[in-house]
This record gives sequence, structure tokens and C-alpha cells, in this order.
Amino acid sequence: MATKSNAEIIRDGLWSNNPALVQVLGLCPLLAVTSTVVNAIGLGLATLLVLMGSNLAVSLIRNFVSDSVRLPAFVMIIASFVTCAELLMQAFTYELYQILGIFIPLIVTNCAILGRADAFASKNPPLPALLDGAMMGLGFLAVLVILGGFRELVGQGTLFTDMDLLLGPMAADWGFRPLANYPDVLFMILPPGAFIGLGLLIAIKNGIDNRLKARQAQVPKEPATTGSKRVRVTGQVS
Repeated sequence: MATKSNAEIIRDGLWSNNPALVQVLGLCPLLAVTSTVVNAIGLGLATLLVLMGSNLAVSLIRNFVSDSVRLPAFVMIIASFVTCAELLMQAFTYELYQILGIFIPLIVTNCAILGRADAFASKNPPLPALLDGAMMGLGFLAVLVILGGFRELVGQGTLFTDMDLLLGPMAADWGFRPLANYPDVLFMILPPGAFIGLGLLIAIKNGIDNRLKARQAQVPKEPATTGSKRVRVTGQVS
């Protein structure tokens, strides 16, 4: 397969092949825990850590694992990094870990992580594989945070509440309420609100892509320049 440039890897992870908006993978945790920004950041960082670690490990062993045990080996590697992320959250952000609950262990079954390990990391050197994991993880994290912020703002009228669960006492006062006496919209905090919010994000991305394609189609193409040709004439000219 042709090796992608770093710019292509970055563009794919953040926009062109975003795991949440384009591949539409990992929707179970994405829709379940994005009721607030802090939940979205917690899950997104854990997924980013697992993606980077698993991509790097898979790339390092890609020439030593046969095809017959490739997928089981990938799953074991991913499960190992998920366990590391889980233990780190238990040690440093225990209350947030309790809120996220089963969705941290479920990262093992995230199709986006296994898909990147099989489709990219197993076929590329370590550094591009690590960059791919970082960009895919950041793209997934960005969608989580935007969706979490949208649902928290519309559903509760607040932003960045309970950030101390992730960052400690220094973030205790980060939460704010833009509108006083805002009536809570319970619908946006519940799962149907997550589907609507994600649908809006996908629609916005597709609209931007279509507009960019339309602009590119309107740009006039420069005509191909052809050089002058010499004609050899033989015989006498009367």
C-alpha cells in the first residue's frame, strides 16, 4: 500500500476519515457518556491513550505475528492498554471513573481502535502508526467534547461543571451558567438527545465538505499549454 504523508494522516484523523463523523464507529460510549464535557474528556483521553499505545505496539510486532493469530494478538494488546487506562483512572480520577463505569472497559470492543490496528498500524512503521493513533484519538476526542458541550449547554444550561473530577481542586470553579434561570431540557441529556446532537454534527461536516467541493468545481482549470511544433518539409518549394 502507498505510504501516507504526515499531512494526510493528520487530515484523515481530524476530518476526512474521522472515526465518529465519517467511519461512525465507537458510537456506544460516544452517545452514552457525552451528557457533560467532563465525561466526554475523560472517555476521550482514555481512548486516545489506548489508540496511541495499541497502534505503536501493533506496528512493532507486525513482522513477528502470523495472520492466523493476528486479530487475537491485537485484541490482547488493546485489552492491556485499556487495563492501564482503567487503573490510572482508578488511581487519579476515581469519582470520574465511577461515573463512566462500564464504558471504560468497553473500549476494548471499540471498532475504531481494532480497525486502526488492523488497517493501518499492522502495515506501517511505528512513527506513522503512532501519529495515526494520535490523530484518530484527537478526532474522536474533539467530537466527544463538542457533543458533550452541546448537550450540557442545551440540556442543563451549564458548561464545564464538575471539572474538578478530572483536574482536581484547581478546576472546581470552572463551571458556569451562561443564562440565569435556564429551564433544563431533559430530552437533550437523555440518549435521544445524543442521537440528535451527533446527527447535527454529521450534517454540518457533510455540508462543509459539499461546499468545499462546490468551490473547487467552480475554480476554472488552466488550459494546457502546448509548445510550438516544427514541421520538416522535404523537397522543393515552388
